[in-house]
Amino acid sequence: MTELLRLEKICKTFPGVIANDNVDLSIERGEIRALLGENGAGKTTLMNCVYGVYRPNSGKIFWKGKEVHIHRARDAIALGIGMVHQHFMLVPPLTVAENVILGLPSPREPLLELSKVEAQIRESGEKYRLLVDPKARIWQLPVGIQQRVEILKALYRKAELLILDEPTAVLTPGEVEELFVILRKLAEDGLAIIFISHKLEEVRAICEKVTVLRGGRVVDTVNACDTSARELAKMMVGREVFLKFDKPKIEPGEVVLSVKNLSARDNRDLPAVRGVSFEVRRHEILGIAGVDGNGQTELAEVIAGLREATGGTVSILGKDTTKKTPREIIAMNVAYIPPDRQHTGLLLDFSITENLVGKAFWKPDFSRSGFLSKKKLDLFADRAIREFDVRTPGAGLKAKLLSGGNQQKVVLARELSGNPDLVIASQPTRGLDIGATEYVHKQMLEARARGAAILFVSTELEEILSLSDRIAVMYEGQIMGIVPAQDADIHEIGEMMAGVRRLGEAVGSGEKMG
Repeated sequence: MTELLRLEKICKTFPGVIANDNVDLSIERGEIRALLGENGAGKTTLMNCVYGVYRPNSGKIFWKGKEVHIHRARDAIALGIGMVHQHFMLVPPLTVAENVILGLPSPREPLLELSKVEAQIRESGEKYRLLVDPKARIWQLPVGIQQRVEILKALYRKAELLILDEPTAVLTPGEVEELFVILRKLAEDGLAIIFISHKLEEVRAICEKVTVLRGGRVVDTVNACDTSARELAKMMVGREVFLKFDKPKIEPGEVVLSVKNLSARDNRDLPAVRGVSFEVRRHEILGIAGVDGNGQTELAEVIAGLREATGGTVSILGKDTTKKTPREIIAMNVAYIPPDRQHTGLLLDFSITENLVGKAFWKPDFSRSGFLSKKKLDLFADRAIREFDVRTPGAGLKAKLLSGGNQQKVVLARELSGNPDLVIASQPTRGLDIGATEYVHKQMLEARARGAAILFVSTELEEILSLSDRIAVMYEGQIMGIVPAQDADIHEIGEMMAGVRRLGEAVGSGEKMG
């Protein structure tokens, strides 16, 4: 293999932060390289320097042996560098073919040669198992197929290096396996791939080498087959990390949350939750598995009082809360961790301290006779920042100036510090590095041990399997089945996530088994 990309002594700084500190990296044709690191380790910044989003303060970038200066994304694309972002850059009303050529000049301007583009998409699709209907509109496609469109966009632009940012975050287990087959085929044909992920077992399964960043520096580059997930985690965090906790068997207690035949609509006024029923008891974690966008978010919002139910009931500790306000539900000692930290989790123009006490500042712990105690607020904020490892120069910093992962830690600190009876956790580890994820998992299990009932929504099937006592699978707003975690079969759950089967049904038949 020959070298395609080489980075020498790359440094990138922001006010008060050294994001990349003399980073060296070499990528060869045909290799799949993992880039690992905690939030703030510098991996995304480094790739943004390669893709032209940022310009390094110092250092050199070499492409095919020659030094290049990449000032913008268009320069990177012209060289043959493509990037598939975690949140796809597609225009939903346009077709696949129109998205693929968007922004590119046409040989017959102002006319488009869509028929030729469609033919090329079909050809690439057959070659790399990226089968997509080029005439389909993006909004009609499931997320796994949309990701194929992003890869096809890069291939159409003659990419020789493909950067994938958290590519499996929105995929079912079956779609992950299909993606890995595609990536191996691309690598066999000489394409170089940089694979950014938090999922250590996936990294070991698909990548040949792993480069670990910590504190903006390269810790090491190792062969994936010569290391373990535990060793990789230790390199990332700089200490021993517990990827799995012992979950003691505890007999579930009284019913804390009861949901009966619940229905709700989404922001487009389309059915999002359809006839959902389940219960969660004290000392129990019910995991809600499913591909993002199948009603899990709307379900959590209805229970938290943030979305109106169109049918059915929600009860907390025996009291009907279906029509109660969020303030009333909070007063019942309920914690809610929203999936979107920036829009519903935080007030971005407020300080970290103000966000941490935002739902409890009127309590005697923080105020007396209507006056806030700055000393008590500061003590609480300092302890929460320390315990949740929020990377910040001070508690007075505005939340909008924190990284995404650190913003999520502020939300978690606020919600989990009050010993709630019910925890509604919607994607609580989204965007978190492995050290912070470990802490969240530990907090969930400690809340379970104290007697909380926990509704744990996650698209990360591995953590659902690890933490849950029971697992409910959602597809298109319905519960496809609820199984005890110890009896869960990952392939069966994957099929339910994809809507292929309900619990107890033969694949594709709809007939009851046994």
